[in-house]
Amino acid sequence: MTSKLYLSSDSLRAAATVLSSTLAEDGRFHTVLSETLFHPQGGGQPYDIGMIGDASVLGVFQENDEIVHITDSALPVGECAMAVDEECRQLNTRMHSAGHLIAAVGEDLGWRAIKGNHRPGEGRVVFAAAVAGQAVPDAELLCDEVNKLVNQALPRQQTMPEGIRRITWGELPFYSCGGTHVISTDRIGQVLISSVKFRKGQLSVSYSLADLRPLTLNQAA
Repeated sequence: MTSKLYLSSDSLRAAATVLSSTLAEDGRFHTVLSETLFHPQGGGQPYDIGMIGDASVLGVFQENDEIVHITDSALPVGECAMAVDEECRQLNTRMHSAGHLIAAVGEDLGWRAIKGNHRPGEGRVVFAAAVAGQAVPDAELLCDEVNKLVNQALPRQQTMPEGIRRITWGELPFYSCGGTHVISTDRIGQVLISSVKFRKGQLSVSYSLADLRPLTLNQAA
């Protein structure tokens, strides 16, 4: 079992132990560590990239209870250093966190979030109506409410009841989630909602960030 350090730590660098590094059919290598800071593909959030030792991490996925790192070269079994790409992680974290805020606002308006895609360029949160005839929210109103939460700089809160990680900001409802999240909502930056569409009983909210570049502390404030 791989220990998922990213569930409890925002660190991007740490030591680990390579347990195995095997050649895959595509010529790349599947590398398993004792613990990892790399978030795998899943939950609507893209995988992290970075370095393990001298090898580049090209992708990450979960297989049963192991996190598998796709590397461009084999790694020897034993101690190593790992480093997650900061720019990629920050963007994925901001997009994922923005999706949470959209879900929270949508649910406050009477909708129920059922799935999301937080990949940059493909941001989308899908809702089901809690009751028949639910009013479709206006995109501008939804966007304004989300950015109010961003501007409030709500602090992140996290609990692990019975080993299940739950996350929120301020007094918003908790969500069970295995993704990465900003430490306060202002770190997301301005959220843009490009469309709100209702068809076949589902509400689809497409979104992006106004600035995809890494945010400095001054920009985030």
